[in-house]
Amino acid sequence: MTKNILLVGGSYGIGLELAKKLSQTHNVYVASRSNEALANLNVTHIPFDVLSEDLAQQQLPDQLHGFVYCPGSINLKPFKMMDLDTFRTDMELNFFGMVKTVKAIVNRMAEGSGMVFFSTVAVGTGMPFHTSVAAAKGAIEGYARAMAAEYAPKLRVNVIAPSLVDTPLSERLLSNDKKREMMADRHPLKRVGSAADIANAAAFLLDSENSWITGQIVGVDGGMSSLNVH
Repeated sequence: MTKNILLVGGSYGIGLELAKKLSQTHNVYVASRSNEALANLNVTHIPFDVLSEDLAQQQLPDQLHGFVYCPGSINLKPFKMMDLDTFRTDMELNFFGMVKTVKAIVNRMAEGSGMVFFSTVAVGTGMPFHTSVAAAKGAIEGYARAMAAEYAPKLRVNVIAPSLVDTPLSERLLSNDKKREMMADRHPLKRVGSAADIANAAAFLLDSENSWITGQIVGVDGGMSSLNVH
């Protein structure tokens, strides 16, 4: 069955990789500010800024079978260097933007459809300098579990919690070979994640063949959250 899948923020990184994968077999709608990377893909682009616009005003299919919210931030600083606006900004993009978007499309979600959100390994494993992003992503995890309970059995809601992934968002952390080697060595599997690693997991969770999975936080993190090999 060909499905209608909506990606918010699918024009680079994990979202773009997911758009490439899903557009081979499904109707994919990408709501994002830019579309340069989507030119050669069989997707429908919807110009959209999650912080300032309402997705309910956009042209969407009557039924959606999958939804993925991709926007996020990596804002790593000592707590003493962060003001309240830093926390507000991270929360607006990661959490409130997601909630606003879900509000706009939840009535379009078909029976048996799925939603996928993104958290971080730093929610379940305390890490220095992650206070703001961990707080925002922690809100996503709690929200997703509650939504999964409230909308079962019609709708499945799951979260992927990655460790460091090689995307444009993390380029500052992987800007040279020494940094890349150091970051890779922190993981039991001795590499950082790829956008494809995370996109494959998201596609798996959306697939109706895996329809007995809901309310889960899935760690796709090179073993970071559960293994201590040092």
